[in-house]
Amino acid sequence: MKIAVIGSGAIGAYYGARLLQAGHEVHFLFRSDYDHVLENGLRVDSVRGDMFFPQVNAYGRVEDMPRCDVVLVATKTTTNHLLEKLLPSVCGPGSVVVLMQNGLNGERTIDRLGLGVTVLGCLCFVCCNKIGPGHVAHLDYGKITIGHYLAGGSPAGVTPELERVAALFEGAGIPVEQCDDLILARWRKLFWNIAFNGPCALLGATTDLVVSCPATRRLTRELMAEVRAGALSMGREIPESFIDDILDSTDRMAPYKPSMMLDAENRRPLEVEAIYGEPLRTAEEHGVDLPAVRTIYLQLLFLDERLRSAS
Repeated sequence: MKIAVIGSGAIGAYYGARLLQAGHEVHFLFRSDYDHVLENGLRVDSVRGDMFFPQVNAYGRVEDMPRCDVVLVATKTTTNHLLEKLLPSVCGPGSVVVLMQNGLNGERTIDRLGLGVTVLGCLCFVCCNKIGPGHVAHLDYGKITIGHYLAGGSPAGVTPELERVAALFEGAGIPVEQCDDLILARWRKLFWNIAFNGPCALLGATTDLVVSCPATRRLTRELMAEVRAGALSMGREIPESFIDDILDSTDRMAPYKPSMMLDAENRRPLEVEAIYGEPLRTAEEHGVDLPAVRTIYLQLLFLDERLRSAS
């Protein structure tokens, strides 16, 4: 299987490395790390076994990459406007594009390009960070949930394309859940992302500090209750007990800096719209107000503007 990784940061490099280790032909698109990886290789320090590849198929320009069977898009949602330039040269007839991003409605961006490809959404339940050029640390977890995207957001069921890509990841030792309703899966992932990404970035606090303080633990619970209401506005019912499940799993998690907190620390643009703006607007379109989510959203817009001005 010939695989392209568009966006070889923490997520792209980790899952791409797993697939490379499993014997697949993987082609990585890098930005600032290109020269370093070309000379020094790719390194992943993982709780499931370290990986080091002294030579990988590394590219600094997407035009130099071959057309691939599966294209993993692991870029930040803040750069989705670039996908119309990045995807055409690596996609061919029958290609499957797998969007490995957080947030809601990202698949629409790819579908509207009219490339004639199958679009899958992938939710990554993994703790991993980029700690240096061509160097990623995998701290915990690693499961992915994959669903087939249909325009309009209807459940697609488990399709042959979905099964094929799921088998690809499973063969690389990656736990996979195949979901028949991608929109439901994305709302379920938003429980954690909305409750922790923004507050951790705004407060400069790791997840363990947020869940151990009664005040911020209450805030996360209120945010998740609103996410549940947003999902219900689209006809996706998630049991209230799911909130306690998320809190319990975060209690057990090693101290962790979510991606938005790391972006804030490194003065990078924040994924505000995908994680907060899109769910907020979608719920409002269905007549549901999410006041706590809106408060975090507006504060993040202020922080994001300051970060962009500084850079």
